[in-house]
Amino acid sequence: MKKILLLLFIGITTSGLFAQSKGYWQQHVDYKMAVSMDVKTYQYKGTQELVYTNNSSDTLRRVFYHLYNNAFQPGSEMDLRLQTIKDPDGRMVTKTKVGDKEIKESRIAKLQPNEIGYLHVSNFKQDGEYAVAKEVETILEVTLANPILPGKSTTFTLDFEGQVPVQIRRSGRNNKEGVALSMAQWYPKMAEFDFEGWHADPYIAREFHGVWGNFDVKITIDKNYLLGGTGYLQNGNEVGFNYQDKDVVVTVPKKQKTLTWRFIAPNVHDFTWAADKNYLHDVVSTNFGTTLHFIYKNNAKIIENWKQAQPKTVQLMEYYNTIVGKYPYNQYSVIQGGDGGMEYAMCTLILGEGTFDGLVGVIAHEMGHSWFQHILASNESKNPWMDEGFTSFIEDLGLNELAATKTANPFAGAIKSYINLANSGKENPLTTHGDRYDENRSYSIASYSKGEVFLAQLQYLIGKENLMKTLKRYYADFKFKHPTPNDIKRTAERVSGANLDWYLTDWAKTLNTIDYGIKEVVESDGNYLGATATKISLERIGRTPMPIDVLVEFTDGSKESFYIPLRMMSFEKENPTPEIARTVLNDWAWGNPNYSFGISKSKDKIKKITIDPSGLMADVKPENNSFEIK
Repeated sequence: MKKILLLLFIGITTSGLFAQSKGYWQQHVDYKMAVSMDVKTYQYKGTQELVYTNNSSDTLRRVFYHLYNNAFQPGSEMDLRLQTIKDPDGRMVTKTKVGDKEIKESRIAKLQPNEIGYLHVSNFKQDGEYAVAKEVETILEVTLANPILPGKSTTFTLDFEGQVPVQIRRSGRNNKEGVALSMAQWYPKMAEFDFEGWHADPYIAREFHGVWGNFDVKITIDKNYLLGGTGYLQNGNEVGFNYQDKDVVVTVPKKQKTLTWRFIAPNVHDFTWAADKNYLHDVVSTNFGTTLHFIYKNNAKIIENWKQAQPKTVQLMEYYNTIVGKYPYNQYSVIQGGDGGMEYAMCTLILGEGTFDGLVGVIAHEMGHSWFQHILASNESKNPWMDEGFTSFIEDLGLNELAATKTANPFAGAIKSYINLANSGKENPLTTHGDRYDENRSYSIASYSKGEVFLAQLQYLIGKENLMKTLKRYYADFKFKHPTPNDIKRTAERVSGANLDWYLTDWAKTLNTIDYGIKEVVESDGNYLGATATKISLERIGRTPMPIDVLVEFTDGSKESFYIPLRMMSFEKENPTPEIARTVLNDWAWGNPNYSFGISKSKDKIKKITIDPSGLMADVKPENNSFEIK
């Protein structure tokens, strides 16, 4: 197998991508960067030219850049957070036993000067005129030489130098799987400015937010290294790969020690790459127009898993295309980066070792982020549940689609996880910034599980057909933009006609919970349905209201369902189980915590009564949701 890489033909057409709704705007950047990497010292130097277009109505007098590598230094905010949070990320600490105690120490705190990460900027100019640039750990504060007026563009130029840290998290060198360079968040990156203002968040723990734009990047590195990452390779012939004929390999002159790889990435909000001397590279074509690249270590223990994962990846991408919308780029790369899994523009860096199911699972999740974050670019620092949760939702759908035996509720695990958190007393609202959760566990369950349940439960509220239409319309309306929580809510309202503001408020902005119960089942005196009947009394115990599905199973094997609309929704859901006769009852108003209805059969004919037989409603006390007559 030849050590070849990222090619690709044409870039996507960007015309029409910024068709924006009235009043909507977003900033735009065009990067040109050239960087030279010294693979012996892990230090690099580069230049950057950035054309910044101010599409806002504000006059900008300052701009901000992210300098992420500066987090990987003893005493940084990231280091101090590791030392003070109750449950630090296990990948970022060392653990030692002292008697019966386990001592956890920050790996960042132990980095030596030649192991730390840094990124420094010099010679900063605006349109050729020097501007004042102040480094504040992971943020560069720039006071402009001249204000940027609304609708105007300006050009920033700068020099930068960096050192790749020993890999602690995501970005770094020589990780435990032996990958030489995982170059994530490696360059001075313009911070986002939107309708809320600047998002110059320090790099403390996780997640990012970037400006949409185009990248033209040249990377000069030792000729023995293979590169993969964001963008389309422009000079395959020069670096030893000819896209037209994969059997043609250009011979690099012996005296030439380095090669320069040039990548073009149109309409993305980040640029990532990885490099190693022992990478293998597989190219997989698809019938839907996207070429997949698999870049992984030449390690006999993992090759079979990586080969077998390739058709699964094709199936997953085709499925995501079907349920959300067409992936818009001509390529996507799955790269062994050696540290967990993290989504980037047009690629992912993931662990390469482990089980086959684990490999497919992490690909399913990280590739899902290509839709929820790298096309639908929500602010994952402020609203991590919108990218992690929505990605987890399509991941579970996708893995269930691939499974030999399918489950009726692929979201059951996420619902259970959320319920455990809600009952633990350690939950933070989804409005909590991603860096400021009390514990990492609370962040993870809230962002991944509760975020996933937001969509799963939306299926319960408006029906599966409306939910799937919502996903497609959300993608169509907000791709290549920065959608907010209100945008997914309004999309669901436009599709279904339901009022859902109460749902977004309770689920994302409070710690209100759902808790309904069957209060009483008694023989009626005939006041219900004009005949001898059974009276079923329900109660709302939690603050969050919901419409209620009730299934009644009878001793003769027959079933009947009942639907209680929620008054504040002004909506009636289609019958989710048309094979079972359904009665739509009067609506239930939130102000009344009690609700009763009757059925025409006597109590002794009833076998079981169940609230929410689908299991899609995240009731935090599900034990009182069923009533069995034995």
